[in-house]
Amino acid sequence: MKPSVFVHSWAPDDVLAELGRHYDVDYANMFELGILPEEEIVARAAGKDGLVILLAPVPRAVFEDNAGTLKVCASVSVGTDNIDVAAATEAGVLVTNTAGVLDDAVADMAMGLLLAIGRRVVEADRYVRAGLFQTSGFELFWGATVKGETLGIIGMGRIGRQVAARAKGFGLDILYHNRNRLDPALEADANATYCPLDELLQRAKYVILLTPLTPETHHMINADRLSLMRDDGYLINISRGPVVEEEALIEALNGGLIAGAALDVYENEPNFAPALAELDNVVLTPHIGSGTVEVRHNMVRLAAKNLIAVLSGEPALNPINAPD
Repeated sequence: MKPSVFVHSWAPDDVLAELGRHYDVDYANMFELGILPEEEIVARAAGKDGLVILLAPVPRAVFEDNAGTLKVCASVSVGTDNIDVAAATEAGVLVTNTAGVLDDAVADMAMGLLLAIGRRVVEADRYVRAGLFQTSGFELFWGATVKGETLGIIGMGRIGRQVAARAKGFGLDILYHNRNRLDPALEADANATYCPLDELLQRAKYVILLTPLTPETHHMINADRLSLMRDDGYLINISRGPVVEEEALIEALNGGLIAGAALDVYENEPNFAPALAELDNVVLTPHIGSGTVEVRHNMVRLAAKNLIAVLSGEPALNPINAPD
């Protein structure tokens, strides 16, 4: 009898065919079904040898109920905050992610959001579409300067360093904050200066969040931290929504404490505070930081490769835990 796997994701035909050669596949196409509720994830994971999961919650019960059977949970993402990794580790289940394949796409999107909010691109687009562009545009939509300003990057991993590489081309001075300071050679390569978090928020005109969601980073950007930012500053979040306290951000925007924000992720995704949509100085996108054709295909392919490797007794390409 073949091992069995549960795939809760979208997957291209070649990936499904490859998995089908090795395993009995229970496929829940997210494009058709959306994110399944937690209780259905638990039910469909029962008795499986491996999981491929995109965004859906994978609670402790999945690992406890299938201890000894389940061997791998392959996440189709870099972040694994939807998975109870501690429970997986206790149950001897390897959790993997898709780090590496999406670095460039997310870095491109981060810079795109910076330009969109700083140069008021979305506001201007709405203005033209509404038929309001009737005369000389000299007085319209004066935005913020980019070259010569300061960018603060919070979370200087692979993606952060790719953002820094792009920011150099725009002539930005780069500060960064990270849980662990980079090696001096990496700092020099990124042309970036380490800075304590609160100081970074005080100095940077543009602040890009690239930190993973952990108990320590939950609501890292709250009312107190927002009050430290420049009143001509912009916050760009392309990491995880709960890193920012959404209601505090709305108050800061309404009160003029900061100039604007660009968000690709939200605190209670896919829901977000309706007040955000009412603000002209906010750019909103639907969690598409890694959303290129090539990257989204390759994320699923890498998750499948991780699953196949583990179930074949080979090392995973992207392990994030070390179960016994």
